[in-house]
Amino acid sequence: MPLRSLHDRAALEARFRRDPALHLMELGDLDDLLWPHTSWYGLAPDGPVALLYAVGDTPTLLAFGGAAEAPEVEELVRELLPVLPRRFFGHLTGDAAEVLAEAYEVRRHGTLLRMVLTDPERAAAHPADPWAPVPLGRADLPELVKLFAEAYPGNWFDDRMLDTGQYVGARRDGRLVAVAGVHAWSPVQRVAVLGNVTTHPAVRRQGAAGACVAALCRQLADGSDHIGLNVRADNAAAVELYRRLGFTEVASFTEATFTAR
Repeated sequence: MPLRSLHDRAALEARFRRDPALHLMELGDLDDLLWPHTSWYGLAPDGPVALLYAVGDTPTLLAFGGAAEAPEVEELVRELLPVLPRRFFGHLTGDAAEVLAEAYEVRRHGTLLRMVLTDPERAAAHPADPWAPVPLGRADLPELVKLFAEAYPGNWFDDRMLDTGQYVGARRDGRLVAVAGVHAWSPVQRVAVLGNVTTHPAVRRQGAAGACVAALCRQLADGSDHIGLNVRADNAAAVELYRRLGFTEVASFTEATFTAR
């Protein structure tokens, strides 16, 4: 079956709405802010879709499907080989990464969990004190970049996301020490994908990250039907924090960097 480039946002939305928890990122990327940076591919008219997101130095490939769709996702990724860039970052379900290993060196970063907020009352009840997170904006960008360099080097951060108004931070003695934001947010699709959750090493295990995530979930609640995030499966402390805040695992996937042989 030939590879097709897809351009119909309404048709893409209809596909992803069949499993919005699994496809939160793709639904968010249908938003006007992100749509111009996306390329979408599929094979069967109603089958899995792959997204190539081109922002920053390294494009990102998303190829997600449920367990029953694994063979179709692998076939789709194989057909994508002639059009993929020489180097890209990937989030892939099933054995799609093994398919790409036919032509690419694969540097695996681990297994990630997709978690979604299934019990928002837990986040709503989480105490904000003593951290009192507040919204962050463009004026906070230099301080935010410094925090990432000190506490989360190598993270993926698109500073345009600050313009959504969906970043919150906590300070100690006037210094930004914790933050929670979004990788994707769409008021039209009513979805949000949390990201860039970071705490300075000096204040870890003191509740700052939980306060920021809970505050952001409360802020997003009125305009979002689905709130989710990705977290490394081996980050037990973070996984447990998100569970306490009302998040539940719905899928796992491979995170890796691919470089053409």
